[in-house]
Amino acid sequence: MFGMDLPRLHATLNDLPAALLLAAVLFDLAGWLMKRESLLWAGIWSLWIGVIGGWASVIVGLLAESRIDHGDAIHLLMQQHKTWGIVTMSLFTAVLAWKLWRRFQLSGGEDKVLKVIMLVALAIMVRVGQLGGKLVFEHAAGIPTSMMQTEIENRVGDHQHAPGTAPHEHADSSAAMDSASDTTKAKPHEHAPGTAPHDH
Repeated sequence: MFGMDLPRLHATLNDLPAALLLAAVLFDLAGWLMKRESLLWAGIWSLWIGVIGGWASVIVGLLAESRIDHGDAIHLLMQQHKTWGIVTMSLFTAVLAWKLWRRFQLSGGEDKVLKVIMLVALAIMVRVGQLGGKLVFEHAAGIPTSMMQTEIENRVGDHQHAPGTAPHEHADSSAAMDSASDTTKAKPHEHAPGTAPHDH
């Protein structure tokens, strides 16, 4: 879709829902503190679109899970990322559903409980983002093993910097290649009971 594979599409869909859900929490709190109905409605619309977009991202992420090369470390992080992502969206969805059911006529106690739930969901969403960043930046999740091998070979090769560019050290070529060979070899790993089979 749109010239992207599922892992890239998942990464593309992540940002807007996360920003909207953050905005929903901030608008809701600002409207409550400032007693401004316009801010409360801005929070409701942000929550609506954020929930729809968030579930779209979760669904694409679930489809992408079996499409990336991975070993034990990535598999564990993916499970955590998936679990907390679903928890986050479930909490925000529950808040939206309750507001709709009550037709936005909430008692003071209900409103405070929902605000606490939204803050908890926001904190978990930050954790989901941290896990996603760790998958990509520490474990290169979503990047095919063959592409990583090519990139490692490119990085250890000689290249020229523009005049005035600060010098930086490169890893020894042979050591880097040995390390790349070790880290890019596929190794079998065990899945938790009940995990659906998938290709590596």
